[in-house]
Amino acid sequence: MARVHNNFEGPILLEDYHLVEKIAQFDRERIPERVVHARGASAKGFFEVTHDVSHLTCADFLRASGVQTPVIVRFSTVIHERGSPETLRDPRGFAVKFYTREGNFDMVGNNFPVFFIRDGMKFPDMVHALKPNPKSHIQENWRILDFFSHHPESLHMFTFLFDDVGVPLNYRYMDGSGVHTFTLVNGQGKSTYVKFHWRPTCGVKCLLEDEAVTVGGNNHSHATQDLYDSIAAGNFPEWKLFIQILDPGHEDRFDFDPLDVTKTWPEDIFPLQPVGRMVLNKNIDNFFAENEQLAFCPAIIVPGIYYSDDKLLQTRIFSYADTQRHRLGPNYLMLPANAPKCAHHNNHHEGFMSFMHRDEEVNYFPSRYDPVRHAERFPIPSSVVTERREKTIITKENNFKQPGERYRSWVPDRQDRFIRRWVEALFDPRVTHEIRSIWTSYWSQCDKSLGLKIATCLNVKASV
Repeated sequence: MARVHNNFEGPILLEDYHLVEKIAQFDRERIPERVVHARGASAKGFFEVTHDVSHLTCADFLRASGVQTPVIVRFSTVIHERGSPETLRDPRGFAVKFYTREGNFDMVGNNFPVFFIRDGMKFPDMVHALKPNPKSHIQENWRILDFFSHHPESLHMFTFLFDDVGVPLNYRYMDGSGVHTFTLVNGQGKSTYVKFHWRPTCGVKCLLEDEAVTVGGNNHSHATQDLYDSIAAGNFPEWKLFIQILDPGHEDRFDFDPLDVTKTWPEDIFPLQPVGRMVLNKNIDNFFAENEQLAFCPAIIVPGIYYSDDKLLQTRIFSYADTQRHRLGPNYLMLPANAPKCAHHNNHHEGFMSFMHRDEEVNYFPSRYDPVRHAERFPIPSSVVTERREKTIITKENNFKQPGERYRSWVPDRQDRFIRRWVEALFDPRVTHEIRSIWTSYWSQCDKSLGLKIATCLNVKASV
């Protein structure tokens, strides 16, 4: 019979196993939070194909219109800690796990279609610059502006982050993007480059500064609560999935590199093509099991979908799995939220927290004692590599054209708010004259009037 600890007189002894066990377990309740995307909320639902794309991919979950696939989605802020307000100016993660009949497919992206950098080598330093000062633990503009002053490819991302869309109203009213270029492969082995885009059926809405202060002051978990309450009330959020496609043979026909993650594909050249819809109609059952232990990795794909030579994507293919093994352990893919819903055999063996019972003697491949297992054949892209291997800057950086086009597409008051945010950031007292001059030069190269307005406010000379 279990003993109940009470507050009677007398010493606490180590023989009080239940007390020791309870405290020991409590002391270990927390796991490492994600380095980025620590603050998030999840929901479950389904993806339904609405338009036939079987001529582009042999992926089973996209085989025909009407096919439905279970999904779980995690929305998140990126830089700030697990308990931080959801009204901070920050990109938002938009990660979808498809539980297909061929295994899981993780579409791991953000609410913006571009990224700050194109070189994975810079990623840790970029995150360090965006994170709080290691001495004071305060996020400071001078550190961010110093780092990115060395990387003009970040300008396009900043036209999103410092724009009105930099603070979404909540998770239901924001776009999603796969960000990277992936490859679709059809049954005949033909490859097509693809970009994935989610569009909310309720439209995109955001919070301006005063609104964000009001919302965040009342509830620092407003986006998490909105998602949960909306689904509980039967107001199921929905997104449409669109793709842009490109023949890999046409990769060199443009003034930008299509595999450059700091670029978008112009929709007048690469129109959005509808694929399906995603409906989130069920809240998660347990926050820890289905949000904190939920793990995504862009390396997890299915037949018919493959990677591209996007260097940042290639870095993420390694990095995501590596960080999950550190955070959750080597068998993190056994956890219910991460395990495929279909039969699978990966021959992973033992290790920490291997909690699945496997009544089998053959844990290797191939084997004549287990003829049921076989290696299914499916096409993967092939390419002939004839270039010299070098670490060098890409030939078509073109860092200024698309940011300038985006700025000029805005109405004047939206442009003014963008300028105000940049001026406020550059007025940080630790931002040097040199760094201010570099940024005004960058923005002048995007748009002369933009650079001049920022320079005038800062009382520096605008130069190109």
